Amino acid sequence: MAAEPDKKALLGQLRIDRGDEAVLESPSRRPWIIGGGVALLALLGAGAWLALSGRGAVPVHTALAQPLAADGGGASVLDATGYVTARREATVSAQITGTVTQVLFDEGDHVAAGQVLARLDDTAQRAALAQAQAQLQSAQAVLTQDDALLAQSRRDVQRDEDLVTRNLVSQQAVEQARTQVDTGSAQVEAQKKQIELAGANVRAAQVQLDYCTVRAPFTGVVIAKAAQVGEIVSPFSAGGGFTRTGIGTLVDMDSLEIEVDVNEAYINRVEPGQPVSSVLNAYPDWRIPSHVIAIIPTADRSKATVKVRIGFDSKDARIVPDMGVRVSFEEKAAPGEARQSRPRGVLVPAAAIRKDGGEDVVFVVQERRAQRRAVTVGGGSGDTRQVLAGLSPGESVIVDAPAGLRDNTAVSEARQ
Repeated sequence: MAAEPDKKALLGQLRIDRGDEAVLESPSRRPWIIGGGVALLALLGAGAWLALSGRGAVPVHTALAQPLAADGGGASVLDATGYVTARREATVSAQITGTVTQVLFDEGDHVAAGQVLARLDDTAQRAALAQAQAQLQSAQAVLTQDDALLAQSRRDVQRDEDLVTRNLVSQQAVEQARTQVDTGSAQVEAQKKQIELAGANVRAAQVQLDYCTVRAPFTGVVIAKAAQVGEIVSPFSAGGGFTRTGIGTLVDMDSLEIEVDVNEAYINRVEPGQPVSSVLNAYPDWRIPSHVIAIIPTADRSKATVKVRIGFDSKDARIVPDMGVRVSFEEKAAPGEARQSRPRGVLVPAAAIRKDGGEDVVFVVQERRAQRRAVTVGGGSGDTRQVLAGLSPGESVIVDAPAGLRDNTAVSEARQ
């Protein structure tokens, strides 16, 4: 029976107090509850709108197609990059091994052909020259003695021939005198050969002495100084790294030209004599009139390119070897026709062009939708590419288009 009161007590604890119900139904609490519900619904609606708008428009970066500069010369059919090179460049070295005693130049010096650049220790060479000259003088003295003996022998023959006609000497004496003449003549000829040999030795010794003086092989500018006084130089490389193989490097500035690698797919747009506009990276506002010298008749298998040589129409001291340069191959006018002066096409970022089905395409933003556009690419320079056909100046193109982007897709653009 005691269990019944316990059940009643538990049921009493579960009973709702009417006082608490009154609090919940209090007018001061109702606006808070209603306001919280409205705010929650607003947040849910905003999230749903953002989710729907994110799925409907793809965010992309865009850039405007820029017109070509009006002063760019003829229409560019191909752009490329390369470097300034010297066709005539030499590392000047001594032709013998020796110790440097004088260095008469520095980097940046202009030198003339034949100018003395350095001197080596020539003590041994001078001694060898003096010895060769002494041998030559000795040989010449012996020749003088042989000439005198030969002259005496010839006089003896004449005398004996006169005496034999008067039967004062025997015929044998005459023959012996003639033999002396022949012997003397042979000795003179042999001695002349010895003199020639001695003279050759003198010239060889002089050449070795001249090798101690290093001269400029042509007129140019020194771009590197490799040796100092006291160092040993040699035309042959030696172990240990203690022997220099060159005195300095000389460049003929009149032989400067441009070398560029052109993709073999576009080499048909280049021909010898074609006008070119060159712009050095160091002077981006300076256009240098140039021309194609030659197309090297071989391709680089690893890069699929062909090397093209370009010459400057005029020389300038600002152009130095190994400078980076951008070139634009211009249209070559037909004989008797003026070259086209108005530039053709537009410039767009290289990242805006992509390959699709074997053709070059870009995506243009029109009315907030991506429009696929096939274009004709003319060439590149740095991070930009020339589009010859398919785009107009001022059109908005998509840069780094997403891989899944399709024609007529809704986009939201952010200008670069």
